Amino acid sequence: MSVNLKWMPEIDRGQVDQVLAHIKEDEVIGLLSDLIRLQSINPPGDVSGGAQLCRALLDDVGFDTQIVGPSNEQCSLIAKLPGHSGGPRLLLNAHLDVVPIGEHSSWRYPPFGAQRRDGRIYGRGAADDKASVAAQVMAGVALARSGVPLTGTLIITEVADEETGGDLGSGFLVDNELVQAEHVIVGEPTNGVLCIGERGRVVVELTVIGSTGHSAAPLTGVNAIEIMGKVINTLSMELWPQITNRDHPILSPSTATISFVTGGIKSNVIPDRCTIQIDRRIVELESVDATVAEIRETAERAVKGIRGVAIEAKKLIGRSARIINAESPVVQAAQLASRWLGHEPSLGGFFAGSDAKHFARQNCSTLIVGPGDPDTAHTPDEWVGVEDVLNATRLYALTALRLVT
Repeated sequence: MSVNLKWMPEIDRGQVDQVLAHIKEDEVIGLLSDLIRLQSINPPGDVSGGAQLCRALLDDVGFDTQIVGPSNEQCSLIAKLPGHSGGPRLLLNAHLDVVPIGEHSSWRYPPFGAQRRDGRIYGRGAADDKASVAAQVMAGVALARSGVPLTGTLIITEVADEETGGDLGSGFLVDNELVQAEHVIVGEPTNGVLCIGERGRVVVELTVIGSTGHSAAPLTGVNAIEIMGKVINTLSMELWPQITNRDHPILSPSTATISFVTGGIKSNVIPDRCTIQIDRRIVELESVDATVAEIRETAERAVKGIRGVAIEAKKLIGRSARIINAESPVVQAAQLASRWLGHEPSLGGFFAGSDAKHFARQNCSTLIVGPGDPDTAHTPDEWVGVEDVLNATRLYALTALRLVT
């Protein structure tokens, strides 16, 4: 999907040349490589090294910087390059934490080696999300070095905790009113697609309650684990096919994943409880409450007629889908910047969740875009293309040039 640029004038060619001249491959990829080598796995989520590394670069070119957070380890960088007071504010945001590497033997390249081969950089966090961090920081550096006067303020936040929900990172910044902006760009691996929305997320904890008994006499109890098997089968055969048919012109279709299971007391006791967690990604026309209700109703239908069984369904996370106006200034500016760089922009929806949800609470127009293939995120031999990172740096810089100069 794309929209026409109805109102936005061209960017000044001289200013474009000034800014792009200060984007250097060795600096951008050098920062990315240094960030990958910092093992900011979450949990525990210590991103202090990355925050300090980015801070030093932005301090050096005149940004006002501070590091804040609930702890010294789970901290976030706020860097501001102010122009004239009262002008528009653009906030660039990406996260410094990464997921664990999983089984080390599954990696061909060292997970934290930042090895470069065939135009790619390999390592945990290469795409998700340190490529976006490096691109945003170096876009800010280029804008500051260019000397182009700002009429607004560029804010760069490189944060903790996104991989476990973001409450201690971007959520902390929003909750404590430490940053405010009219326009936000969240960096995530989107292959350069300008994502104007993301699906909502509902996590449902579903429990089958039976009764204990001796495992040598199975009829003396009600086996919650075996009954949960019937529930899972009914969900898979009846509800999941309905969900996958709920598509959207921008967002990916609805999905459901059983991602956690627990149950039982010990091997010689009939289990009286079995619990699963269901991760549901929902589109715009699905509500949080209705999502919980249909899971509960399907489970109750699966156990109908079985004596001594109860079903509990509890919402652990509930967040609606989010879409911004495709005509908003941040989307228009990013499209213009993309065309300046020789790429025809496309609009879409981000496949997963991001820190955009936190900035939505401030009613910001929040765009999600960044370098990297989302299919490589969280996988062994995660990688990002060198040229993709450079293009993202240029895109962030020119979008900022349009919005705050």
